[in-house]
Amino acid sequence: MSYLHIYQEHQPNTATFQSDDAIKISQQLAEVGVRFEQWQATQILAHDAAEADIIDAYQQDITRLKAQGGYQTVDVIALQKGNPNAAQLREKFLFEHTHSEDEVRFFVAGQGLFCLHIQDKVYQVLCQQGDLISVPENTPHWFDMGSDPEFTAIRLFNNTEGWVAKETGSNIAKQFPILD
Repeated sequence: MSYLHIYQEHQPNTATFQSDDAIKISQQLAEVGVRFEQWQATQILAHDAAEADIIDAYQQDITRLKAQGGYQTVDVIALQKGNPNAAQLREKFLFEHTHSEDEVRFFVAGQGLFCLHIQDKVYQVLCQQGDLISVPENTPHWFDMGSDPEFTAIRLFNNTEGWVAKETGSNIAKQFPILD
């Protein structure tokens, strides 16, 4: 089940807000400019569905987001359990960083933990199947896919180069809980 935990940045062991209610999650995140939605597929997808089939299943929502956000590129990232590069891939995202564009992810399957450092708080959002999150440009954040990741996500980009991270130099990500 998706959840949101909010912490003061200097109190990583005590959440000041917790909810697994999608409406409350959406409301809390909207207050800080983060979009959170839950989508339904328009067709049933096989576990090993091709990228084109995945995009087609969510085309109506993708088209709406592209129109609203000016996104140019859409792709699908998929990781299966037992990936020999899992530890290396996980480390790539576990440091606080920003992007010069929104980071938009829709979870077709599996899960991932987005941690957003906004003002003096850390918002931990566990996104699962059916969840969309849009992290605004220049928002410090990190992402945990877990030690043995298994997820499929649609990604939308304004930048045709795709995912480009800028490290903040902060070690705050090491202070907060991760998936496992």
